Amino acid sequence: MVVKSKAVVRVKLSYPILVVLLGIGVLAARNARSASSQDRGRGSSQLEPSDAQITRGKYLVEEVARCTECHTPHNPDGSLDRTRWLAGSPIWIRPTQPISGWADRAPALAGFPGYSDQQAAKVLEQGQGLEGEPLRPPMHTYHLHHNDAMAIVAYLRSLPPAPAH
Repeated sequence: MVVKSKAVVRVKLSYPILVVLLGIGVLAARNARSASSQDRGRGSSQLEPSDAQITRGKYLVEEVARCTECHTPHNPDGSLDRTRWLAGSPIWIRPTQPISGWADRAPALAGFPGYSDQQAAKVLEQGQGLEGEPLRPPMHTYHLHHNDAMAIVAYLRSLPPAPAH
């Protein structure tokens, strides 16, 4: 007589890991759906951004890319100055070795002044400056999906423009 046993493998996942994995799956499905709708010629450009697009942009700016860390001034205690949200700030990060072209100041992003949607797409999707030059460190080079880039632009444009410094 042959006895077949069935092995049960249990994987213990913590709640935060499960949430992250679920989020990755949702984002992958959303990006695949968006790409396929663009392929059919519908595109994603809108005259007025939706609340969902602005909310997505806020999430990408504040929680994923963490743009606020460099583009928002800090209070003396190190916390972000919420009264000058994304208003531009001196760069507080310094390289351990000198790096050519290191930026001294992060520009204002609130209201997204000085950039057209096409210029913003070039920066966020191709990782290039307005003239095709590399972005100055410590700015990260991003190669975002078009819908994500436009969500970021929608969020930044929804903010009141930062006062000139």
